[in-house]
Amino acid sequence: MPNGAPSKYAQKYREILCKEFPDFLNKYLSLKILTRLKGIGLLCGTDWTPLFHNRFYYSRFDHSLNCALIVWNWTRDKKKALAALLHDVSTPAFSHVIDFKNGDALKQESTENKNAAMIHADKDLAALLAQDGLLPSDVDDYHKFSICDNEVPQLSADRLEYMFPSGAALEAWFSIRDVKRFYNDLLLAKDENGRDEFAFKTKRIAYKYYKRILRIGYFLQKNKDKIAMELMAQVVNAAIECGALTEDELWLLSEREIIERWDGMLDESFGQEENCSQGQDARRDFLRLYKTYRTMKKVSGSDSPLEGYFCVKLTVKRRYINPLVMTKDGAKRIAELSKRAQKEKEKFLAWNDTPYACVKLADL
Repeated sequence: MPNGAPSKYAQKYREILCKEFPDFLNKYLSLKILTRLKGIGLLCGTDWTPLFHNRFYYSRFDHSLNCALIVWNWTRDKKKALAALLHDVSTPAFSHVIDFKNGDALKQESTENKNAAMIHADKDLAALLAQDGLLPSDVDDYHKFSICDNEVPQLSADRLEYMFPSGAALEAWFSIRDVKRFYNDLLLAKDENGRDEFAFKTKRIAYKYYKRILRIGYFLQKNKDKIAMELMAQVVNAAIECGALTEDELWLLSEREIIERWDGMLDESFGQEENCSQGQDARRDFLRLYKTYRTMKKVSGSDSPLEGYFCVKLTVKRRYINPLVMTKDGAKRIAELSKRAQKEKEKFLAWNDTPYACVKLADL
């Protein structure tokens, strides 16, 4: 189970991203707006179900800090680095699960609208920014800086950062050696619209990176990931309905604190069925969904819903990268330079798992 401490992988990985840690960042790292993120996993709650076998825990704090280090490494710009550092402060417990809860499985952006408000409301943060000659408005929207964030399938610091540890934790797709090889082949170039974007120096390395990212993209399109996200989204809804969680607590508690509370509820006796009130019925519905999440080990694909199963049918965000490669004629996309890469891109964009993902509901 995750303990919040950086893994050995995370420690070695961070050293690659920026060889000299910028001293000015240190004063920000103890802010509550950021330390809260240590209790929120990058992998959207999958640390808490045996359906997944994540190799290490990686937090949103790790992700945020490492995005800032990537940006600083390439720009030496405090404003951009701090915008990257703060870009996820509004992330709730279980991360993008709450987008699924909000009906936003396709874009997974529904919680971002709190980000700027949280930055502007933090007086401690404002005082530190003033020491660096900055205002909250300078760092409240990392979308303004293309090196920090851009649209899929472009390569930004955010996308570059989360793909490395995600791939490593999920299926060991990025070793430390792999990260060094890919990261050290990057440079800053201009995209088709003249905006800053990472590009590879070497076509061969770019293609290998592209193939790795497609493997992650397929993984995140499969029913296993869809059902983990949607089931936890329904667990959260049911928990709020029966009083096992409040909406605000998604931004106040760590995932571990929420899970320990819910695990305690599973261990409690809650009376005979014939004596249940409406409130107890809601509690039972929540506990059944939660126990399913905490014990599920197998997903069944189906063309239709299955009796006695929790089933979902969803279209979700397609995460992939079509990176730039430097050529004598400027930066070009790998799928533009390679017919094989173009065919693989078309295959990925057309691929779908079975219509329904189902897991057998647990008995109480």
